[in-house]
Amino acid sequence: MKSPVTPGFALEKSGEETVLRLTGDWTVATLQTVEAAFGTTRLPDGAGIDVSALGKLDTAGAFLIDRLLRASNAYPPRLIGDHASAASLIEQVHAAADPCEPPPPRPHGFVDMLERIGRGTVAVFTEVTATLAFLGETMFTIARLIVQPWKLRWTSIVAVMEEAGLNAMPIVAFLTFFVGMVVAYIGATTLRDFDLEIFTVELIGYSMLREFGVVLTGIVLAGRTNSSFTAQIGTMKMRQEIDAMQTLGLKPMDVIVAPRVIAMVVMTPILSFVATLAGIAGGIMVGWTSLDINPGLFIERMRASVPLDQFWIGMSKAPVFGLVVALIACRQGLLTGGSVQSLGHRTTTSVVQAIFAIIVIDALFAIFYMELGI
Repeated sequence: MKSPVTPGFALEKSGEETVLRLTGDWTVATLQTVEAAFGTTRLPDGAGIDVSALGKLDTAGAFLIDRLLRASNAYPPRLIGDHASAASLIEQVHAAADPCEPPPPRPHGFVDMLERIGRGTVAVFTEVTATLAFLGETMFTIARLIVQPWKLRWTSIVAVMEEAGLNAMPIVAFLTFFVGMVVAYIGATTLRDFDLEIFTVELIGYSMLREFGVVLTGIVLAGRTNSSFTAQIGTMKMRQEIDAMQTLGLKPMDVIVAPRVIAMVVMTPILSFVATLAGIAGGIMVGWTSLDINPGLFIERMRASVPLDQFWIGMSKAPVFGLVVALIACRQGLLTGGSVQSLGHRTTTSVVQAIFAIIVIDALFAIFYMELGI
């Protein structure tokens, strides 16, 4: 095996021209002999580097040469002679060692606040537009499948109804039962000062039938089912299962989105009905134990005092909430990238958007029914 040649250098001046001649092997194993002296050398303007006698060169030697060029402000170098890798290695080391420019300082104050508001407004408008476009595509897909029912994947629909509907029923009923108790306790405590505890029945009836039953169901679905849908679809996207599905001629909207949307639109009213009954049961429990209102009297007074249309007002919101939850979950899942960070980001965004959309839509429903006088 050939032993390495000790590196050397010489700064020669001939007339008006100055040349730095490099000799030997400039590798990590030999540089310690010239590193100290070479570090103090500086090249005059217009000096060239003769590499015709240069032996082996690795990135360590190229880094030492690049450091000299930087210190002498002599980049790009003027190489003299031929060498197999000198020019490319010096260029690669220079590019790798080139520090990134620091980001410009962000302004603060009123202008910065306006800029942030503008960027946020544009982002919200873009997100709403994209969601509405996805809604239109989903509605078109479902309408096409209804016209061609043999293309519906009934097994997937029933499986989602069981997973997102029946399995969510205990937690929905448990939550609304205790919310009904809390509302009854607050109402009884407030109305006791006016000797009107009996009107707790009306408070429970209106609040659970019209608002709390369906809204709490939507929020539970946004936290439970929405995140599950997004994680499932996002994992499929990361594993390229959706790409394989498209290669086989299957449409993700038919196979993934439509069954989930249909299942949620069907199951959300059922869950809302169970939640409403559980909330009323919680109010009955408080009335029986704390207000001496027996269950028979409670139910009879609520039937006489609370119109049935309050129940239908609450039920009319349920399919919309189910559609919104499934729509946002599927869209965010399909937008997942190829990393775990992207999956976590999309799942968080999906849950936040779903809860926000449910509250906003409920407020729009309240304004709509108020204008109708219902």
